[in-house]
Amino acid sequence: MNATTNDTRIGPSAWRLLAGHSRPHRGPLLAGGALNLVGTAAGLAQPLVAKLVIDSINAGGMSWSPVLALVGLVFLSALSAAWGTYLLERVAASVVRRARGRLIARIMRLRVDALDRPGDLISRVTSDTTLLSSAASSALVEPLSGVLMLVGGITLMAVLDLPLLAITVGTLILILGVAGLAMPKISRAQQGVQGAVGEIAAALERALGAFRTVKASGMEGTEISRLDASVEQAWRHTTGAAKWAALARVSSGLSIQVAFLLVLGAGAARVASGDLAVSSLVAFLLYLFNMGQPIATLMQSATEIQVGLAAVHRMREVDNLPTEAEEEPSAETEEPIYQQATAAFHKVSFDYGKEPVLREITFTVAGGEVTAIVGESGAGKTTLFSLLERFHEASSGIITVDGKDIRQWPLAELRRQIGYVEQDAPVLAGTLRENLCYAARAVSEQELEDVLARTRLTEFVASLPDGLDTRVGHRGTTISGGQRQRIAIARALLRRPRLLLMDEATSQLDAANELALRETMAAVVETTTVVMIAHRLSTVVGADRIVVLEGGRVRADGTHEDLLVTDDLYRELVGSQLLSDRRG
Repeated sequence: MNATTNDTRIGPSAWRLLAGHSRPHRGPLLAGGALNLVGTAAGLAQPLVAKLVIDSINAGGMSWSPVLALVGLVFLSALSAAWGTYLLERVAASVVRRARGRLIARIMRLRVDALDRPGDLISRVTSDTTLLSSAASSALVEPLSGVLMLVGGITLMAVLDLPLLAITVGTLILILGVAGLAMPKISRAQQGVQGAVGEIAAALERALGAFRTVKASGMEGTEISRLDASVEQAWRHTTGAAKWAALARVSSGLSIQVAFLLVLGAGAARVASGDLAVSSLVAFLLYLFNMGQPIATLMQSATEIQVGLAAVHRMREVDNLPTEAEEEPSAETEEPIYQQATAAFHKVSFDYGKEPVLREITFTVAGGEVTAIVGESGAGKTTLFSLLERFHEASSGIITVDGKDIRQWPLAELRRQIGYVEQDAPVLAGTLRENLCYAARAVSEQELEDVLARTRLTEFVASLPDGLDTRVGHRGTTISGGQRQRIAIARALLRRPRLLLMDEATSQLDAANELALRETMAAVVETTTVVMIAHRLSTVVGADRIVVLEGGRVRADGTHEDLLVTDDLYRELVGSQLLSDRRG
């Protein structure tokens, strides 16, 4: 499932979500806004006080009171603006922090089938949330001070001279009206920018996730071309957004400059005719110049809000992805249970939206036994494990653990009973100890040493420069495939699961380590039920029960000896394995 949609409309819900990001910080937000208003009021008073200074000079004297008042207003305006800006920047950082935390929590709770573009989701956490910083803080508050300064300035300009005010307002409306048409286009262009950045992250994550394959295949040039195409798309959207943003910014400055020239000419004529005092013209021009800042602030805030709405739109798409229920294990299961689990599939079917993968699968996994699942590639073996872990939900039928429908188990409690060794045996960046104890934090050193010995990792750990505290690199690139598999097995055993699922867990082990693993499994079944998917004959021949899948159905089941007699496909699989072993 893709997080991206083609709907680029910004509706009222996006505005509510944007305001919702600000609501938890309304205290400092209001304080910052109030300080900005104080600074704005002090700024509005400055031209009038300057007029008093000029009038006192024209009267032939020099009064220090208005001069001192003007200095005080300048300092008050600057200090209020500085403190208010600090509070708003702090709110901006808090908004980003909270948005990232919420998105991360949401992503980590996504269903497995919803996670098909990790790079794009990473971009939404790291890049989109940054765009909220101004949109959900200063861009919501600073327009208030800007409006106050504009209204106050226009009111005082009206007191000074109405004809000049009419010229000013008419000029501003004409030029800024054109700029207002650019705002929706900025929002749409910014959505395109963020979508393209997500594409870059997704493409880069794809290439780096298979970096050795890219290198070994000599496909660096192809991947660079693919990434360049995404970069080119981001550039096109960015330049489109920049074009409209530039129009908005230039309009604010142009409107003031044009108004200044018109007011200067008309004002000079009115001064010459005696209809306007020189001090009034100076005060009017000061107010006109001061209007440049609030107009620029309003245009910038409008642009930042449009950018923030685009970010909220993409974050809302993540909110629409399906998640798993947030459930905790019940109190009575906090301590480990050492009784082997049972599992059963009853007429279970599943599809990924097209052709069915599993068709009315029915079989039972007995407690304390080793059950092997075999079949050709694509038969649905790994899908069975995904359904047991509830990574996916069965289309029909019932799956039970200990006789209880897995849909009735709290999800966290169900997974607590299960240890899962995946086919590619992933290793997380960090230390070896962190990987081994990933889901079993309360493990004693003795338990850790015992599991290391059982999985033949003791000598490997001893050879590392920092032992268990050695870092294993990104995705375990510093260790071999066989070592990764043994680490994955050890990690699963340390959880002390009641049901152990092993998906091709021996595919990269040599004969000696595979033999050791079989001995470990023989000991594990005293406390754990084991279900393994395997192609190696040596792995499955000793299983208590073997289930043969073909085309998503259970073709046959029984012991190795029984299936050799009763099932042609199993005999064919065994024959091909023996032939492969001889050639090896």
